Amino acid sequence: MRALSIAATGMNAQSMRVETISQNLANMSTTGYNARRAEFADLHYQQFTRAGAINATDGRVLPTGVQLGLGVRPSSVTVELQQGSLGSTGGDLDVAIEGKGYLEVTLPSGASGYTRDGALKRSPDGLIVTSDGHPVQPEITIPDDTLSLAINADGEVWAYFRDQVEPQQLGQFTLTSFTNAKGLEAIGGNLFLETNASGPPLVNTPGQDGLGSLRQGYLEDSSVDAVREITELIEAQRGYELNAKVITAADQMLSSTTQIR
Repeated sequence: MRALSIAATGMNAQSMRVETISQNLANMSTTGYNARRAEFADLHYQQFTRAGAINATDGRVLPTGVQLGLGVRPSSVTVELQQGSLGSTGGDLDVAIEGKGYLEVTLPSGASGYTRDGALKRSPDGLIVTSDGHPVQPEITIPDDTLSLAINADGEVWAYFRDQVEPQQLGQFTLTSFTNAKGLEAIGGNLFLETNASGPPLVNTPGQDGLGSLRQGYLEDSSVDAVREITELIEAQRGYELNAKVITAADQMLSSTTQIR
């Protein structure tokens, strides 16, 4: 009774779909979060009679065959690269990326991480870091006597000081893009790592080579659409229930077989 194992793969698939939806809903308020989508593919087929085979009776070519599928399997959980809406915060170090690109940060291991979370902070040493303390690259240090900061669309960071009319440029943010950003590896904390699938990082100033620009005093909201997620949750629940009914029906058929005398 192949229906038992086939329906079991369907239940596992819908379970993974629900897990992906729950991850999206849990991150509805996560800065710069992009929704994930679970994608599936059908499993192997058993070829009882191949299409195009020769009929042994009269020698004719069969127009169709007998192919029995063995269920479904997950093919990927992919990121939907959509720009989230920008919410005003008014913070000097809150920076939203309007368009394509990631901020590069240095992880404790020395490796480079990439993020769209622009909720930046100032470390005790004056260094501009992420909320988890990872220095943003290129490193920019804010002097102790800085009154306020200004960050323009090109990523230039300007500091204003007491008794000085003209601001002083402290540095300039860069943005990083990838040939296949969906191939980045998510490691939590709004961070991604480069992989062979993503391709090497391409670094440039904001606004160049198709990169987005920076907006000071804004943060990018999550791109999760709650209505869509709830709709897909209902569909996944119904799909799970239907596969469970198939298992129940197959079990009853097997029971009938064992009761034959």
